[in-house]
Amino acid sequence: MTSEPKQKPPAETHTPPRGEVVYKELRQAILDGHYQPGQPVRETEVAARLNVSRTPVREAFRRLQTDGILEFTPWRGVVVAELNEKQIIELYVMRKVLEGTAAALAALNASNAQIAELEKIIERAEGETDPEILADLNRDFHQAIFDAADNRYLLHAMKALRNPMALLSKTTYSVADRPATAQAEHRQIVDAIKQGDTGAAEKLGYGHIANAEQARFKLLSNS
Repeated sequence: MTSEPKQKPPAETHTPPRGEVVYKELRQAILDGHYQPGQPVRETEVAARLNVSRTPVREAFRRLQTDGILEFTPWRGVVVAELNEKQIIELYVMRKVLEGTAAALAALNASNAQIAELEKIIERAEGETDPEILADLNRDFHQAIFDAADNRYLLHAMKALRNPMALLSKTTYSVADRPATAQAEHRQIVDAIKQGDTGAAEKLGYGHIANAEQARFKLLSNS
């Protein structure tokens, strides 16, 4: 008598908790600019849009407040966090240090393939006029430098700045002279990395963000 082959049990599927799903969806919507700094975010609106109850929305709100992306105000309720001038200055202080360090480490550690990737990003930005596309390419460029730096702790430190950076409305690439200036600065940074010149790479990386800071405040003064 032959026995029938045993059937394998169905593979288990893991469904993320609703609070986690709402957290990720709402966080991305804020970082993508669907909600602007200072704009109220209503539990009922989010629950209806994502087709969930208000309980996971409240959970997501708590996590986003811990992240510094949402904040509670007594007179307006929960709103997207808005950075003041002091916070923006503090943010750029850290960015200058981290970006300069990343460029210096990239000059030490970057592979030929990583340098080629940086050059490709610069080429893609050549002749582009859309500020949002340029901003996306800029983020790719800086991420590529941090990847080439090959330092996990530096990456961790930079990730901590991503939330507040995303809260800065508009891109500095909408400032008239910034696209051409930034493109030239990117080329100089890559040249220093190719030459393995850590001192020049660090100085150029730091200066690049210092110029971005000036463009940021020019943008704020015109808004």
